Amino acid sequence: MRLLVSQHNIGKWAAYYVYKKIREFKPTKSKPFVLGLPTGSTPLDMYKELIKFNQQKLLSFKHVITFNMDEYVSLPDDHPKSYHYYMFNNFFNHIDIDHKNVNILNGNATYLDYECKVFEEKIAGFGGMELIIGGIGEDGHIAFNEPGSSLNSVTRVKTLNYSTILASSRLFGDKVEDTPTLALTMGIKTILDANEVLIMAKGLNKSQAVAHAIEGSVSSMCPVTALQMHRKAVMLCDEYAAFELKLKTIRYFENLKDEYYNLEQEVATKGFTN
Repeated sequence: MRLLVSQHNIGKWAAYYVYKKIREFKPTKSKPFVLGLPTGSTPLDMYKELIKFNQQKLLSFKHVITFNMDEYVSLPDDHPKSYHYYMFNNFFNHIDIDHKNVNILNGNATYLDYECKVFEEKIAGFGGMELIIGGIGEDGHIAFNEPGSSLNSVTRVKTLNYSTILASSRLFGDKVEDTPTLALTMGIKTILDANEVLIMAKGLNKSQAVAHAIEGSVSSMCPVTALQMHRKAVMLCDEYAAFELKLKTIRYFENLKDEYYNLEQEVATKGFTN
């Protein structure tokens, strides 16, 4: 896994990364670009920037297939806190993507296990994901793969930990009783099967999880550490999220002048500012 501590807005950096990957891939109807996507507050700047690229005719999503990481169980699609609502309201309704190419787990499916199985098969049917973007929880979870999740897990129904339910209750009027207790989520293996993984971390509250991800040993108790086994994973974080990392770790990755370093310079010179 690689580390990039960016001095720029990480959402805008991620948007430029997605832009370059899709443009270089040159997707067509018969060879679409398959993209995994997250929800949450951290990716919002990325979505805003990608919308700008699309509106400026710099990037098209006509031949892009998307798969979202997760969804709550039993929330209506039009519920303001559902991930369906989030994705269409913040992204899909503002770009030229064919809505038939949008794949979000159905938390209202009659047979949830079957829904997860079909979702996995559909990803495989497209040859897997080319790139997946994700975030990281304070406890190191990715998607709804919380501590203790199998590193070999695939898309499945997940019972949420009480701490997760409690943290999510702020989105539901601070009412724990109204907060979903089940979710559908991509598994860790599903995420690791993507050709590339980009994980974003923003803020001091993510600093311990970032330190474990980069410097800790691989453990199911900190699911994001599984990315150490991936052939091409990047941890993109701001300076606050890097606060707990050892200085020698940061210096080591700064000294690797590769495509990530070059991209950081491109982002800086093209006017991507905080």
